[in-house]
Amino acid sequence: MVTLIPLLFALFHATGVLRIDVLQRLDNIIYDARLRATMPRSIDERIVIIDIDEKSLGEIGRWPWGRNILAALVNELFDRHEIALLGFDVVFAEGDDSSGLKRLQQLSQNELKDQAGFSDRLAQLQTALDYDGLFAKSLANRPVVLGYYFTSDRDGRASGALPKPVMLRENLRGRPIRFTSWNGYGSNLPQLAAAAPMAGFFNSITAGDGVVRSIPLVAEYKGSYYESLSLAMFRMLIGLPTVEPGFPQDRLVTRGYQGLESILLKESRQTLAVPVDDRVATLVPFRGVGGVSGGSFRYVSAADVLAKRVDVALLKGKIVLLGTTAPGLLDLRVTPVGETYPGVETHANVISGLLDGKIFVKPDYAVGYEVVILVIAGLLLAFSLSLLSAPRAVAASAGIIAAVIGLNSWLYLGAGLVLPLASFLVMASTAFALNMSYGYFVESRSKRELAHLFGTYVPPELVDEMVKDPDSYSMKAVSKELTVMFCDMRGFTKMSEQMEPTKLQELLNSVFSRLTNEIRANRGTIDKYMGDCVMAFWGAPVETANHGYLAVKTAIEMTAAVRKINEEYREKGLPEIEIGIGLNTGSMCVGDMGSDIRRSYTVIGDSVNLGARLEGLSKTYGVDIVVSEATRKLAPEFAWQELDRVRVKGKEQAVAIFWPVVALEKLEKTGADELKIWNAVLKAYRGQDWDQCDLQLLNLHRMNAEKYLYDLYSQRVASMRLLPFDPEWDGATNFETK
Repeated sequence: MVTLIPLLFALFHATGVLRIDVLQRLDNIIYDARLRATMPRSIDERIVIIDIDEKSLGEIGRWPWGRNILAALVNELFDRHEIALLGFDVVFAEGDDSSGLKRLQQLSQNELKDQAGFSDRLAQLQTALDYDGLFAKSLANRPVVLGYYFTSDRDGRASGALPKPVMLRENLRGRPIRFTSWNGYGSNLPQLAAAAPMAGFFNSITAGDGVVRSIPLVAEYKGSYYESLSLAMFRMLIGLPTVEPGFPQDRLVTRGYQGLESILLKESRQTLAVPVDDRVATLVPFRGVGGVSGGSFRYVSAADVLAKRVDVALLKGKIVLLGTTAPGLLDLRVTPVGETYPGVETHANVISGLLDGKIFVKPDYAVGYEVVILVIAGLLLAFSLSLLSAPRAVAASAGIIAAVIGLNSWLYLGAGLVLPLASFLVMASTAFALNMSYGYFVESRSKRELAHLFGTYVPPELVDEMVKDPDSYSMKAVSKELTVMFCDMRGFTKMSEQMEPTKLQELLNSVFSRLTNEIRANRGTIDKYMGDCVMAFWGAPVETANHGYLAVKTAIEMTAAVRKINEEYREKGLPEIEIGIGLNTGSMCVGDMGSDIRRSYTVIGDSVNLGARLEGLSKTYGVDIVVSEATRKLAPEFAWQELDRVRVKGKEQAVAIFWPVVALEKLEKTGADELKIWNAVLKAYRGQDWDQCDLQLLNLHRMNAEKYLYDLYSQRVASMRLLPFDPEWDGATNFETK
């Protein structure tokens, strides 16, 4: 089935056999759109960003500022504003010589070494001029987390002092975990690192499309493992728990997975599991569009803090991040929610998510989930699209797609799981398009062929039913119970002698058209036209449960149509016509039959032959319709008059034959009484009680003097009186001619 083709490609992508970049990009687009649609867009009052903005650069001067200014800023935040925690999204990798202390020391040792009192005065001023020392002193013994960065370059350069690692290689039990790894770093001065030993890297992960969506919580450098700035700040807030790897439990979906399922933060008897992806990273739970006016976090200008223009209550007890939004300092990133997003705010978002327990992550079993969804949904689509009609196939496809999207969204919103969706959507839409195209270009051809084959035999409405499922119909011969009709136009030979051929053809075509319309209106199939006779049947090629009833109904409506035709002909001076109809139900062989030169969709069999014989008997009994007992049993909706029991040529068993009087609900009391008397006649006739026959026939003649059937039986009774009683007689009439 064509639906399996996109399924195979989607599975190749999901399992990594054939990576399709467009699907990964589409997954990113879906994630970004869903993230923007579900962001809280509310401010987190717990976290404040001290912004080195354009205003601060204008008032204080270009960056980097003197460490004495930073020391004053730190003291102001802790002493006056009483903040809870301070994190730096900047690195202090080089010493601060802006005070001139280094030059003064050189002068005291060289040019001014003989200057009286110079060295003493310099010694007195050294503490005030040692800006790095002032800054280190402001950091010491305070809840401060410094920031640093990792790098990857050819030389693997390193500067500054790294903090202690949070995990060692032996903690990982030899598992090949895909940590984000670097070969160099730029960290803070040892003096500052000693004063504030807690530090975290502020690197993020930039995806192939240049967008920052995630940050590693733990990264690897030379066999040791270090924490991010946001994780370090969160750990300090909750009491500095230890960091341990969280291995997957032995479940079906993660069995054999060698990565980490989470990072475990353990303190005393409490353990907090922070979920991570296969790179030990987490997606940034962006709260809003970002920036000073983004409405996610409160931004306070560093200049305002230093100038004491900030209300003390605004920062008291807050988690503070020091960073920059100034474009010239190049800490703006492309994110799903903004193209110039402040880097410092990405860390604020992660800290906010950790505090709320709302961390979004692509779990380790995402591949298994994707494969299971693709297989189940793909097989459902394959079977539903191939077996259902077009409207139902559309509904089924929409239902399956909606169910998978709903499950995916529920896992995202309820459990913070970011699971692949693009491969399924592309697979489902491609499968649907291929199936519909196949149905249009390939199956429509088979439908046209079917319509061409059956269109001349079967009513258009039945052809419409057949083309909905062309595979269920064929011209192959089968045996089944059907009802066959033979309808003969009487007096045709006489008309042919009196009318011109063209006029005769016009009359014949007109009559057959009217009669054919009645047949087709009742789901009948035209078998053939044979001179002045039309043959039809019910129950094939379209299965019709009430084929007997429809055939009888058609016969009655055909006789009514002939009466109307005769009214028109009388007005035109044309000869009137009569018809005789025979109906029989039974097992028949139906299918495409004939020679290599000419074939037709027809029925054959003994039941068909009996139908033809019954049509010939209609004139004998003076009625326009003769119906076998098998057909009568299938049409209890009509009132019936039994005509006789007959044994036609080629048949040893006698068959009861009937004439449909009228629809049962239209039968009047007079008609019912007449049928009751007639049944008494037949009973007496078959019992060879001729006196009783004559008596009842006399009553019938009084009720309906013009009915030929009663005259026929009066003549038969008169003849039978001349014969002796025959105990072997079964009451049937034998017909030796066709």
